[in-house]
Amino acid sequence: MKRHNRQHHAEQIAGRNLLLSLVTILSVLSAQEGFAQTPSGHIPKVVVNIMVEQLRSDYLHAFEPLYGKDGWKRLLNEGRVYSQAEFPMTNPDRASATAVVATGTTPSRHGITGVQRLDRNSLRPVFCLTDENVSGIGTKERLSPAFLAVSTIGDELKVATEGQSLVYAIAPTPDAAILAAGHAADAAVWIDDASGQWCTTSYYNSLPSWVRYRNSEAISANLEHYVWKPSNDLSGNFSYFLSGGMKKPFAHKFTGPKRVQAYKQSGAVNDEVAKLAVQCIEGSTIGQDAYTDYLSLTLYAGGMGNTSVSSSAMEVQDAYVRIDNALSQILQALEQKIGLQNVLISLTSTGTTAEETEDLGKYRIPTGTFDVKRSAALIDLYLAAIYGPGKYVEASFGTQLYLNHKLCEQKQIKQADILERVQDFLLQLSGVKDVYTSIRLLQGAWTPGISSIRNGFHTQYSGDVTIEIMPGWRYVNEDTKENVLVRQSYIPFPIIFFGYGLEHCVTETPVTVDYIAPTIAHAIHIRAPNACDLKPLSLK
Repeated sequence: MKRHNRQHHAEQIAGRNLLLSLVTILSVLSAQEGFAQTPSGHIPKVVVNIMVEQLRSDYLHAFEPLYGKDGWKRLLNEGRVYSQAEFPMTNPDRASATAVVATGTTPSRHGITGVQRLDRNSLRPVFCLTDENVSGIGTKERLSPAFLAVSTIGDELKVATEGQSLVYAIAPTPDAAILAAGHAADAAVWIDDASGQWCTTSYYNSLPSWVRYRNSEAISANLEHYVWKPSNDLSGNFSYFLSGGMKKPFAHKFTGPKRVQAYKQSGAVNDEVAKLAVQCIEGSTIGQDAYTDYLSLTLYAGGMGNTSVSSSAMEVQDAYVRIDNALSQILQALEQKIGLQNVLISLTSTGTTAEETEDLGKYRIPTGTFDVKRSAALIDLYLAAIYGPGKYVEASFGTQLYLNHKLCEQKQIKQADILERVQDFLLQLSGVKDVYTSIRLLQGAWTPGISSIRNGFHTQYSGDVTIEIMPGWRYVNEDTKENVLVRQSYIPFPIIFFGYGLEHCVTETPVTVDYIAPTIAHAIHIRAPNACDLKPLSLK
């Protein structure tokens, strides 16, 4: 009898061990698949991803005497700082940069080559998110993430939690909001250019209640009573710039039909973004259950009206101070409601700045003007002499040329032949540093330079020929009203991770911003976006 009891007891123990082993195996397999379970360890309750348009490390550190202790200084002194951040492609702008951070990959995969792209049917520049299949809510703009070709970190979070996680994005502009939010988000909101109120697209169904509440008091909707002045006396008199001196503090009013657009391209907009972010944190259920939630924010660190620093030095200083105040408010709201140990914050720049418009020629610095439209006309004449009459260059946008594929087919011209001729012709023109054809980008040997250009090239939206203009030269295009001074200087900016119990560390090893998405995904135990093949950065 005792032997039987001992045997039965042993069988029970073996059964429990087997069951425990099976549970362990299933848990491991589930984790490997990337599906988030109810947290058993320390997983952030909320991820806050912050993009700062035109943020620069040199300005960030130069204005430290103007900051309080709970904004920039707290992030820099307590966070995990990667001080030498870079973009993996050339010429990022706000839209392409936001998409890179959200997807963990480059325009060659995610499809957003810039705020605008050339429509091959109309041969005109169009906004990158225009979608006539949806309607606006609080706006006449018809926009959606349909042209974003891959998943975002917010999308993967929604999939992992079977839709239970909240995903919100707040930005002054629609491209920053929608691209940060992704396809599966609960809401992406931005400031409407006409009304100045927060709006969205029917793609996301409706405006959340916390947005509707803020609209009744939005600064941007009541600009007739608003004057943008320096945040404080110190901000109005301190000057880091060589050309600055002690200038009279500014006072800007926002008037006229484009007053909202002007407000959105000023440091003052950071106040409104911060107020809505705090309203979201306090007025929604974000961070209140077992599922990780995601909030994306976009702030503005550029000059007034996106002008260069020399044109608005004091305004740039105040933009950084207002971002400092915004960060302080947001951190305080997160601390009070969720606890910063339960929040993972990531912050980086769009990697772009408004360039100076100074005439370099009067300083005897090599310069010149490259006329893209005129060059396209010269190519047409050159190709007509070889292949016969016809308009071989259909359109130009930026420094890209779009060839007439139908004409080439009719004349039975091989793509490789015509591209080689165009490349050889352009290389003889003044101001041209190099020329990259679509064949060279897709099939050419890898080099660091060609890799960056290739990462920004998309087969469906980019031109057949990309012209690299000499630094110091300006390219112009009468059709698209472009007038751009070319610089290839490195612009320093950081990647900062904060909260989540992270220890302070400064890393000077260069790192690209497409590592942010896989790092966040790893921290919250989900799969990285579906086009991201990078390993996460270590947060330990």
